[in-house]
Amino acid sequence: MSIIKQTNPWYIGTVSGMASYIDSAAIVSSGTALVIYSKTIGVTAGQIGIFSGVLTLCIALGAFFGGRLGDMFGRKKIFITTMAMIVVGALLMAFGRTFPLLLLGTLSLGLATGADLPVSLATISEAATDKNRGKIIGLSNLLWAGGVSVSMAIASVVGSWGILGAQILYFHIGITGIALLILRSLIPESPLWLAAHHERLCGVKTIRAQTASFKDLFNRKYLTPFIALCLFYMLTNLAANTSGQFGAYIAVNIVGIPIETHSFWSLLMLPVCIVSGVAFMKLVDTPKRMTGFIVGAFFYTAGFVMPVLFNFAPFSWFCAMLFTSTGAGLAFEGIMKVWSQESFPTMLRSTAQGIIVAVSRLTCGLLAFVTPLLLEMGTTFLYTVLSCMAGVGMVIGWLCFHGNQRNEFNSEADIIQNHH
Repeated sequence: MSIIKQTNPWYIGTVSGMASYIDSAAIVSSGTALVIYSKTIGVTAGQIGIFSGVLTLCIALGAFFGGRLGDMFGRKKIFITTMAMIVVGALLMAFGRTFPLLLLGTLSLGLATGADLPVSLATISEAATDKNRGKIIGLSNLLWAGGVSVSMAIASVVGSWGILGAQILYFHIGITGIALLILRSLIPESPLWLAAHHERLCGVKTIRAQTASFKDLFNRKYLTPFIALCLFYMLTNLAANTSGQFGAYIAVNIVGIPIETHSFWSLLMLPVCIVSGVAFMKLVDTPKRMTGFIVGAFFYTAGFVMPVLFNFAPFSWFCAMLFTSTGAGLAFEGIMKVWSQESFPTMLRSTAQGIIVAVSRLTCGLLAFVTPLLLEMGTTFLYTVLSCMAGVGMVIGWLCFHGNQRNEFNSEADIIQNHH
């Protein structure tokens, strides 16, 4: 076999982790740009609803199928294809003036950002070592926050520029996509995937080569972490996504603060998320990982409980935002990504990650349909439900992962013993 060129794992982590940047930038930019289009080219409220629903659904479908394709055909082929689709989608959204073109752009953006995430995470984790894997995966969370921040900053400048403003928001995604397409084409294929693929072709019976189909996820060894991660991320993300989607509405109509105040508070939470994310990066590859998770789980769940216990008043609302932002960095998406990468062997890694993301995104999309009905039953009722979801999700995460740290990277190359 040819010698595989080793590339700096932090460089691979940054270029691959930009999947998270584009994911958040696409969601935030589309939300603003479609509102601009409604005022300039006549996109209707119903069509905005369709685009938002299609984007959510396509991200889920993209994650489901992209993860599987990444395990079957290699990391590099898939994440170059997804980047090309993101560039095409962004250009269609920037220049499309008809409903079919804008719908095609939304489909392309959604499927590609969804498919990119599990494959890029597998690339990161397979380039890293046990000493820095969690840190580099944690970096992708900071890049996600970066995508939100930059998109919000651009929107605050160009929001009143009409069609050009919307185009600039999509150009930001397209230009980032082109740059990443070039950088990614220069990154070598994952050495672990190449080794597993080679062993599979030669019939070598290692764990990583032979554990390669959907049904292997239901093997007892992998079933427990797979189900636990699906439930953990689904429940904690349902709480986060719902409060994110309806937070501004509740702040204005229930808490009674102006939208500018709520937006300013949201902006204040970005540095909190970053500090919490950096703390996660410091702890995740050490024996203090679970201590950090427990602290984060407490803060995250307490954030949803605060308005229930102390009414929907400005102070308790601010505390809720502060607590969930603090907890999310330590005990939410970052730890889910790390656990997902460590719990499955090479040929199942992005398949499992893709399904975990897909289940969460799909349920978030479905819950969004009934959230207005839950709101009618009262915000206290809604936040009691969200508190329970967050709390149960955290307990499931703790129950599955609080023992000895699981790490499939250590046993992947082991030969499977044939039992006759």
